Amino acid sequence: MPVSGRIEKRIGIPDGVDATVEEDKVTISSHGSIVERRFFHPLVSIDKDGDEIVVSCGFPKKKEAALVGTFASHIKNMMLGTAKGFECEMRIVYAHFPMKVSVNEERSIVLIENFLGERHPRTARIMGETEVTVKGDTVKLMGYSKEDVGQSAANIEQATKIKGFDPRVFQDGVYIIEKPKVQENE
Repeated sequence: MPVSGRIEKRIGIPDGVDATVEEDKVTISSHGSIVERRFFHPLVSIDKDGDEIVVSCGFPKKKEAALVGTFASHIKNMMLGTAKGFECEMRIVYAHFPMKVSVNEERSIVLIENFLGERHPRTARIMGETEVTVKGDTVKLMGYSKEDVGQSAANIEQATKIKGFDPRVFQDGVYIIEKPKVQENE
């Protein structure tokens, strides 16, 4: 059943942030950081109107009405990310075998060595422009794209998933303790 009339969401472009919209591609840049993404649905349109980005749909059904809000939220996150950045915090937990976590910048992977005494290291892929730093038992992920930071954290957490053992007993792994959030100015 269609939602009555036309639905649109307007996102104001903050000072210091540049936005361009070309067909289904939105590019947001600020302070030397650039995030671009494609948003495509045949009934949902994205346009730039002065200092606002307008996401709209004429006579939408429930799915299209939901996509208007989803696209608007993704564009807001892109603006926040380029202006301030996102960070996520993870904790390294082990009981007996000391785990060594390191970052290979060239291959953009995280190496997890000696996990439960395993001889071969486990790897997790770092997505996009995400920066990963390991200090003690804390792993910090920082980047401009919330999706890339969150997916990189999920990849690291999944790389240390234990199969065939009770996770309540064998709690070793690298776990997300703080989901991606806007960076604090330090």
